[in-house]
Amino acid sequence: MLKKIKDKIRNYFIAGLLTVVPLSITVYVISILLRNADRIFNLIPSRFNPKAYLPFPLPGLGAILVVTMIFLIGLLVKNYVGGRIIDFGERIVYQIPLVRPIYSAVKQLLIAIFSQSYDGFKRVVMIEYPRRGIYALGFVTGVASGEVQALTRERVLNVFLPTTPNPTSGFYLLIPEKDVIPLEINVEDAFKLIISGGLATPEYVADRLLPKRENHARGNHPDNPDPLDSPDVALIARESKVPKVC
Repeated sequence: MLKKIKDKIRNYFIAGLLTVVPLSITVYVISILLRNADRIFNLIPSRFNPKAYLPFPLPGLGAILVVTMIFLIGLLVKNYVGGRIIDFGERIVYQIPLVRPIYSAVKQLLIAIFSQSYDGFKRVVMIEYPRRGIYALGFVTGVASGEVQALTRERVLNVFLPTTPNPTSGFYLLIPEKDVIPLEINVEDAFKLIISGGLATPEYVADRLLPKRENHARGNHPDNPDPLDSPDVALIARESKVPKVC
């Protein structure tokens, strides 16, 4: 009886901790971003500074200005002339020894994070790697063609296998389509799962994602039910959700 009470107290405390800590960190980070974003007005001459014309301080005005500037820069980059200017600037940056690796890594990481906006990664699959019995997440980037496909007897997929916690590096694998296990998880959630090392587990529906075993494998006998169909398994799956990390 005493053990049950202790377990309940512990579960309630952990549930509260999992609610308060992420919320507190989120509020703290946002407040820091808003305060630092307002410092951009220190770079603007007082004659053109909009804060000089406001009767009271307006928190978050700097963040709005930063977002507007990023949008305008993106608009410029998408333009032909702006794109040429950015390419010229990047060539200069890549010539600087200390700046080049940092700039390149950050840019590749952002491209990987926002890759769901592009059609580069088609879908998420699970493969047995580096040996049988051990599984890894990969992204299908297309179907092999040319000489690679001509020299194989079966349909081969191009699979990118990212590393943790930096998904911008990884391995390019050519895998027969029959050897990949397709997943219903989207690309964005898969990246979060990889970057977090498995901590940011996306929500899922147990009945849809848990594999169904063939009836003949268990003799198709009503007295020999599949343990995956047990309501306890579905209950555990529902209770093991981890809040999605944004």
